[in-house]
Amino acid sequence: MYTLDEILSKLSRNELSVAEAEKLVRLLAVAELEGMARLDANRECRKGIPEIVLAEGKSTKDLIEISLRMLSESGRVIVSRCGEEQIEALCKAVPDDATVQVKEKARMVIIKKKEFAAHSSGGKIGLLTAGTSDIPVAEEAKAIAEEMGCEVFAAYDVGVAGIHRILQPLKDLITEDVDVVVVVAGREGALPSVVAGMVDVPVIAVPTSNSYGFGEKGVGTLMAMLQSCSLGLAVVNIDSGIAAGAVATLIANRAAKFRKR
Repeated sequence: MYTLDEILSKLSRNELSVAEAEKLVRLLAVAELEGMARLDANRECRKGIPEIVLAEGKSTKDLIEISLRMLSESGRVIVSRCGEEQIEALCKAVPDDATVQVKEKARMVIIKKKEFAAHSSGGKIGLLTAGTSDIPVAEEAKAIAEEMGCEVFAAYDVGVAGIHRILQPLKDLITEDVDVVVVVAGREGALPSVVAGMVDVPVIAVPTSNSYGFGEKGVGTLMAMLQSCSLGLAVVNIDSGIAAGAVATLIANRAAKFRKR
């Protein structure tokens, strides 16, 4: 398997066609880190979404090693579900040629090489939460979308307990002509159904674990969202802000690509 530099060099010398080079770049997907982790450093090129390092369940030492390797391979590393100790350790481990951004509500750390250039895709995503306790999950989705070049229009605490609160945010999202709307909710999970019945773009529902009693820990919320009668609504797993952000980004960036054409 060629390295990325070798592929680009061969392409510049006309030893590969553009189609052949593209295929090789897509195949150049997996890097092995001493038998501990297989890093998909080229996922963004192949998939449109970068690999995201999950901090939960990893030792701080392993997390740092994996993160620095990913930073070296792709110029950026996104780390999710970080504990306080892990955040502190990652910040201390950042090399001099990189910058670090901590998103406390989302429990995420984003490290980039100083020369790493982020580009706006033109994709537009609406983001709503039913309550303030749903914001951390929403912030995960927002972080991913913004890292992938999308503009995010967010409104929080607009749930059905005060149905009037959703009207102005929906008007704003329609005015901005967003490509997709992510709706994060706990408890009975009603907000995504309401939103999906009022907009003409895909709606991605995210159930959160902010519920108790019968159907606790988001189970009742997930079931309610899956049972929604509003068409155009898709549902991700409980507390899966990153999954929702990834799907929304693929939709929005695809729409933006064809708008530019």
